Amino acid sequence: MNLDKKFTLGEKLSQEQIDFFNRNGFLHFQHVFSQEQVHQMLSEIARIEEDWIKNDYEKINGIPIKYGKDENGKRIVQRFAFASLHSDYLHNILQDPRIQNLRYLIGEEARITENERDGMVVNHYVNTEQSQYTKLGWHTDGARDIFTHLKLDPMLNVGIYLDDSHLDKGGLRLIPGSHKQSIFKMLFRKKYFVDNKPDKSEVCVIADAGDLTIHSGRMWHRVALSPHIGAASKRRVCYVPIIAGKYKPKHTKSWTPIYHKFQRMVK
Repeated sequence: MNLDKKFTLGEKLSQEQIDFFNRNGFLHFQHVFSQEQVHQMLSEIARIEEDWIKNDYEKINGIPIKYGKDENGKRIVQRFAFASLHSDYLHNILQDPRIQNLRYLIGEEARITENERDGMVVNHYVNTEQSQYTKLGWHTDGARDIFTHLKLDPMLNVGIYLDDSHLDKGGLRLIPGSHKQSIFKMLFRKKYFVDNKPDKSEVCVIADAGDLTIHSGRMWHRVALSPHIGAASKRRVCYVPIIAGKYKPKHTKSWTPIYHKFQRMVK
């Protein structure tokens, strides 16, 4: 089977796409957003970043903001949380019927969550000495449910690529089929966040700016370190979860989940 297969995202998922997802745990859609849309998303993120740095925000709805420095020594936000709550444009992007219909992969009651979990996360990876986000070790997104309320809810993670993400950027690595694993393997197959060693079963998602991916919250994945330094290593991706289960919105007095203590070890 061609695990590098890329699809076109339409108003409804095809049976081929549903079967591919059920078998492998992920889908990759090409050219979902235009370069103009990508540019506008980046402009909005830059505006939010400027505001957060100016006001020295530490957390948004209980979720820590991850700061670092780029290749010029400039302070940057390297992990945003709840970004779409701070931008009408980003919020409206998520109303696209093509994105809304992805929720049917886990059921009619599933929802795109802008004000639950960490909301829309923007990851900004760059390989510099002062960067605080150069890579991300093996993990599953669903484990946070077990840490926080001892229950695993159905979950998907939608990724919107804002930069080309090819092999020279390090890039997202997935283990196909790992979404079917037992809870025991989901918790103990890898050392969460600290293990970034290649796996013989992993595949690399090679995406262009404007592409969209979706993967199961039970799937093992990591972000590899770029061999390049500075601007050539820059990789920015928006992630927003789709979940089913009890509605649990976050607010300004929300507590910081324990899994963020592990993420402090990530650089």
